[in-house]
Amino acid sequence: MRFAITVLLGAALLVSPAAAQTGGNAIPTTGLTISLGTATPGGGFPLYGNAFAQAMNAADPQAIIAPRNTKGSNENIPLLEKGALDLALVAGEPAYEAFAGIGRAPVRLKILTAIYSNPGMFVVRADSPYKTIRDLVGQPVAFGAKASGLPILARYVLDGLGLKQDEDFKAIYLDRAGDGPAMVEDGRVAALWGAGIGWPGFAAVASSGSGARFIAPSAEEITRIRAKHAFLKPLTVPAGSYPNQSEPIASLGSWSFVLTREDLPDDIAYRLAKTLHGIEPAFCKQLAQACETTAANTVAAAPKPELIHPGVMKYFREIGVVK
Repeated sequence: MRFAITVLLGAALLVSPAAAQTGGNAIPTTGLTISLGTATPGGGFPLYGNAFAQAMNAADPQAIIAPRNTKGSNENIPLLEKGALDLALVAGEPAYEAFAGIGRAPVRLKILTAIYSNPGMFVVRADSPYKTIRDLVGQPVAFGAKASGLPILARYVLDGLGLKQDEDFKAIYLDRAGDGPAMVEDGRVAALWGAGIGWPGFAAVASSGSGARFIAPSAEEITRIRAKHAFLKPLTVPAGSYPNQSEPIASLGSWSFVLTREDLPDDIAYRLAKTLHGIEPAFCKQLAQACETTAANTVAAAPKPELIHPGVMKYFREIGVVK
């Protein structure tokens, strides 16, 4: 299926920039439904994707974003390539590998927007004996949903420390991202790996009766990891991002994106970008993670400018984010 967009009202689908309105207001055109792939229930992508759809649909009710649960980044990429999805959330590491052609042919997908940064770390029960990544060696660790980007981020981080995810740990991969917190709480796993600010898995453990302790790479470990995998960037989890987290946590990771299928029409990408970035303040109030969803962050986070959809770049030039 090359075109997942469903035309609802008539044949005149595309909108010219001259017809567009500013400030996140609806852009007059015929109606359409745009599919958005997220991930398994209980993870950060469904949380963000549902909020993204709600905000966009309120701002432009003639262009309906329809979120859909998938297995995550590693399923979303081929679904986009086949045209079975119009848009999909993809974590930074799978996106990096797909664009670079690591383990596969390079994709020709495009970036609609950067959504939020993903500082990676482990969470353990507050009363556990584990204080460092090395303490977790040999222990059962849940590394996230099987097809999500979280296990890939963990693999790069651990590789930078000379550790192998499936050999040095009793690695567990989840069918549903939401299963991880209960496994930490009842002791089935020593730790849960995750990433991001406001990530539901971390929030659930931190809100549990046992409380949480977060384990991130030390400053020396971050230097070692980046020496081997320079595409990972130093990132910080601000204090107060999770219950009882009184201090900021330094870690590293990358940015997640909303990617588009290769042949998403320029006018539709332009329209989506104009609507999205017109409602940045309102979206930020709706969801904390969305505060990082800005035009400026998209330009900064994209591995190469040409990976941003041409329709989005047209809008960015109009507002002066790029020349």
